[in-house]
Amino acid sequence: MEMNIMLAGFGGQGILFAGKLIAYAGLLDGRELSWLPSYGPEMRGGTANCSVCLSDEPIGSPLVTAPDALLAMNVPSFDRFINDVVPSGVVIVDKTMANVCPTRADIRFCGVPATQLAEENGLKGLANVILVGTLLKMTGFSTIETLNAAIDKSVPPRKQELVASNKKALAIGFDFVPADDCLATSA
Repeated sequence: MEMNIMLAGFGGQGILFAGKLIAYAGLLDGRELSWLPSYGPEMRGGTANCSVCLSDEPIGSPLVTAPDALLAMNVPSFDRFINDVVPSGVVIVDKTMANVCPTRADIRFCGVPATQLAEENGLKGLANVILVGTLLKMTGFSTIETLNAAIDKSVPPRKQELVASNKKALAIGFDFVPADDCLATSA
């Protein structure tokens, strides 16, 4: 199995951390992986994206030019990467920050009001992890147990009080039930 994932948004939205969680899950699953962050010099408020490759075979290049899945947290990221997603790929968008509709009929699209869900659940700043939960549910790239273990490993020791919040955010994203039109392809 091979999966190429592009995560994109503004700096400060946790794009690199979300990619790190996915990559760490791949590591715990014993898979080959690459994690390639990219961000503008201004970081917070600038653009940020992260490519993650998961594979059962050696990975030839860490660049993701044709993602199987796109996780976009803002309109510029959606616009930039939507046409790169492979046919039958998955596109997950934070509908709170990017109220967009799918522009292609050959993808699976899901809009998640992740920022709103995070704020409603006292998880401000964890919209990124909510979206990772939805990505897990839609693609099955790993298991919820493995991602919880990845959270244990990825949250730095000085921020251990955030482990439970991250796990709650992951569960919210995994349990999110989209509107019927989210999982359908559009014309």
